[in-house]
Amino acid sequence: MSQHIVSSFDRDLEAVQAMVVKMGGLVEAQLLDAAQALETRDDELAETVRRRDKAVDKLEEQINGEAARLIALRSPAASDLRVALSVIKIAGSLERVGDYSKNIAKRTQVLSQMPTISGSAGAIRRMAQAVEGMLKDAIDSYIQRDEKLAADVRSRDIEVDQMYNALFREFLTYMLEDPRNITACMHLHFIAKNIERMGDLATGIAEQVIYLVTGEMPDEDRPKSDSVSLDKVED
Repeated sequence: MSQHIVSSFDRDLEAVQAMVVKMGGLVEAQLLDAAQALETRDDELAETVRRRDKAVDKLEEQINGEAARLIALRSPAASDLRVALSVIKIAGSLERVGDYSKNIAKRTQVLSQMPTISGSAGAIRRMAQAVEGMLKDAIDSYIQRDEKLAADVRSRDIEVDQMYNALFREFLTYMLEDPRNITACMHLHFIAKNIERMGDLATGIAEQVIYLVTGEMPDEDRPKSDSVSLDKVED
């Protein structure tokens, strides 16, 4: 009977972790589609991103419910409890990434009615691709329990910070050169800041993996580039 309970718990835990992987794939697609909609000024694709956010939210609710049920009914041992808790935290991070993608899509629909800021959408797309790669590797490190891959994700966050800082300076230059660029550049700045925050969330997922594998959060502070900002980021 004890063996049956253990195997049943393992199956339930695998099922909820599979939901996390599914959620990760959906969130990665949301980010890339939001960046593509911005670059191609595709309002229809932006609207699709906004609608799909409900599916992300629903998955988080399902994951949290299943993880809470497992903890309440199974009274898992310490290592299994870490897995169940990490599932909840990772799902929360992915939901935030989904929210940021939705926000990008909303701003894209405003920006599509404004004159373009040369080169900005392509630069943001490259930044989004870098963060999507971090998210993918963070989820892969979770699946594989790969501490080294998780540490690599942490180390790449500084590259995203540097890309954001470069974009910030570029937008500031455009605004100083022509005040008519201010509104569009402010929207683009918030989009870039949202993506930078997504990089932080991917890094947080990687840190959860390290905790899951080792039982300890990373001691050293992850490298960060000094960040600049025009204003607080709107969610």
